[in-house]
Amino acid sequence: MSLVKSYSVGDGDMFHVKHDSDNFTIIDCCLSDENKEDITDELKQESKEKGIVRFISTHPDDDHIGGLKHLDSKMKFANFYCVKNEATKSDETEDFTKYCELRDSEEKSFYLKEGCTRKWINKDGDDDSGNYRDHSGINVLWPRLDNEYFKDALDKAKDGDSPNNISPIVKYNENDSAILWMGDLENDFMENIIDEVSFPKINVLFAPHHGRKSGRVPDEWIEEMDPDIIVMGEAPSKNLDYSGYDGHNKITQNSAGDIIFECIGNKIHIFVSNENYTVDFLDDEGEEDQYDCYYIGTLTA
Repeated sequence: MSLVKSYSVGDGDMFHVKHDSDNFTIIDCCLSDENKEDITDELKQESKEKGIVRFISTHPDDDHIGGLKHLDSKMKFANFYCVKNEATKSDETEDFTKYCELRDSEEKSFYLKEGCTRKWINKDGDDDSGNYRDHSGINVLWPRLDNEYFKDALDKAKDGDSPNNISPIVKYNENDSAILWMGDLENDFMENIIDEVSFPKINVLFAPHHGRKSGRVPDEWIEEMDPDIIVMGEAPSKNLDYSGYDGHNKITQNSAGDIIFECIGNKIHIFVSNENYTVDFLDDEGEEDQYDCYYIGTLTA
């Protein structure tokens, strides 16, 4: 069994994956003075028995690295994953400074690209003591480093422009379940690289750019990945692209609160922190409320 949690952190993204192996993954962070201690304590508790703890940063905007300095001070990340970049900011925050420190660390950083491999993110293997460890089930579908549109996005980020389009596409598999993150990729960029990425069947897609219209996933990609559920992020409701994903089941984090996906075999049991939130497209398998959340149904992958 593994758990994927999407935190309700306002206009930002933050996730963790408690793998069915000796791995724990945090994807992005958006901490505030109000939530940082509770979330940090939870992450420390949930990861305490895991031998590998990694942080994956999709891109260095404040709503994806907010509180990184605090989180690193409490968890001491030894494994920091991001695309190789030289992003700059005209007004550097302490979290962006921490991002650059981790990004540029020869000891801690690992750079993401299409098809990259490493123990124990997607390769099994022994540790320095000869103990065998299974991989985490995470694979990277994008970027292609030689792609001209990606290189242009890197140049723009280096010049201080938005780093949205340096975001990687990251897939997590747990047995028969597949979950996908796309950071803050923008629609026009995705249209430009539409023939450059191949997708498997996806069960849960976290809509890029918090579900905004500016991050609308091209129809060709949606058709190829055929997501069972699209999670709309916490952008203002007026900016969410509900109609752009017509015909697909959606969970809206603005209304659901925290969302937990409990992956067991070909089943994904789903829980949310808002006890009044319901959907009509999941099976009721009678799971009990847990994880300080309320059961809303089960998806069979």
